[in-house]
Amino acid sequence: MSAILSIDQGTTSTRAIVFDREGRKLGSAQRELEQSYPHSGWVEHDPEQIWADTVECLRGALKDADLSVGDIAACGITNQRETTVVWDRKTGKPIYPAIVWQDRRTFEWCKQRKSDERDAWIADRSGLLLDPYFSATKVGWILDNVDGARERAERGELAFGTIDCWLIWNMTGGERHVTDATNACRTMLFNVRTQDWDEDLLEFFGVPRALLPEVLDSAAEFCRMDADILGEPLVVGGVAGDQQAATIGQACFEPGMIKSTYGTGCFMVLNLGKEFVRSEHRLLTTTAYRLNGEVTYALEGSIFIAGAAVQWLRDAVKLIEHAADTEDLAKSLPDNRGVYLVPAFTGLGAPYWDPEARGAIFGLTRDTGFAHIARAALESVCYQTRDLIEAMGKDAKPPHELRVDGGMVVNDWLTQFLADTLKIPVERPQVVETTALGAAYLAGLHAGVYESLDDIAQLWKLERRFEPVQSPEQSDTNYAGWLNAVKRVRTAD
Repeated sequence: MSAILSIDQGTTSTRAIVFDREGRKLGSAQRELEQSYPHSGWVEHDPEQIWADTVECLRGALKDADLSVGDIAACGITNQRETTVVWDRKTGKPIYPAIVWQDRRTFEWCKQRKSDERDAWIADRSGLLLDPYFSATKVGWILDNVDGARERAERGELAFGTIDCWLIWNMTGGERHVTDATNACRTMLFNVRTQDWDEDLLEFFGVPRALLPEVLDSAAEFCRMDADILGEPLVVGGVAGDQQAATIGQACFEPGMIKSTYGTGCFMVLNLGKEFVRSEHRLLTTTAYRLNGEVTYALEGSIFIAGAAVQWLRDAVKLIEHAADTEDLAKSLPDNRGVYLVPAFTGLGAPYWDPEARGAIFGLTRDTGFAHIARAALESVCYQTRDLIEAMGKDAKPPHELRVDGGMVVNDWLTQFLADTLKIPVERPQVVETTALGAAYLAGLHAGVYESLDDIAQLWKLERRFEPVQSPEQSDTNYAGWLNAVKRVRTAD
């Protein structure tokens, strides 16, 4: 019994994958997740749809693998982080839609309270910056805008959780209200030094402690799924937020190892080891994972728009029919002809943290065509990655290579341009679904399928290594054009 079932609940889809011990995919199922945008800058999901899709995917993955629950050692969960659900403890019903990590509705609240001193105070405790991105202001918004919610929360009638916590609650019919340290640390309510909910942060954000779940290690017995879900109980033994799970899936277990995941957004994580290091360059200090009560820290840079820029080309402006079309379009051009796309559709993330910045295309001329804009969208992902690499190199030792994963990196042109832009080798593993794989590894650790992180590290396999081929001078010239474009859309220093 060494197969592992993994739930990967993301921003645009819900998936379940069955892996064997070596990390090979045995079966999977996936459902697209609808997003709603009730107002400008607002992004919401239906939590009950997420739960229903998760059950369907679990059953579908087992069927696709032609396995039963008896063949599965454990289940892992990885999830979109910061996305916030508040529900009634008695009925299990959400009192408001899930507010997605991309949502910017609390920008004014943050702006009114933001200062260098407050940012430093929050960062010293949570490792984060005061921004609508994180869960704390989303919880506060729900409590202040749903009739009676704050009073009910203070009476202990409501529960808050990130998506992992919401799924576990439903898996157990409300018996278990738990999360793991990697998700807790993204709420801006959790002290990453003490590894506990922080009373001062709770007071500042106006969040009653009665709302909050218990925080467990990333590999632990989170729950046993009710038998009616899959026919018999199944232990959930591993949980991690999506970027921490990808860090584990990429086997970045040594200080200095770094990975970058390219999905809806782009998220780069640098292993710091056991020492908390507060960034001086507007990056985040986060919990990479917590095992046996011992914390491994990481620096993280978050880019809000990566794959979403390609989705915008396809769905909003109809320049392409399929995301894969961008590779041939980019290849068709010898250079970018000075065209830059800054995809600040929901503001700029690290290291700028400018929520009011908006997207723009620069350098358009009479002969600019679809191919130039498509190429500019792909290039923007690489330039934003260099923004993060440059910042990380100032806070810690500059990385000498980068491991990448996520749906975008199947594009060879993009991955090569990334190596050229960063001027370091880029490594793509055989398994690019490292987020789901990381959750499976955690569950396997708890179930005894793996003895240690060293055991897991042996399973990482290289598919292709991309060496820089562009001259450093050309790379720097391209990047200077990007920095000029970003400067023109920024609203903050």
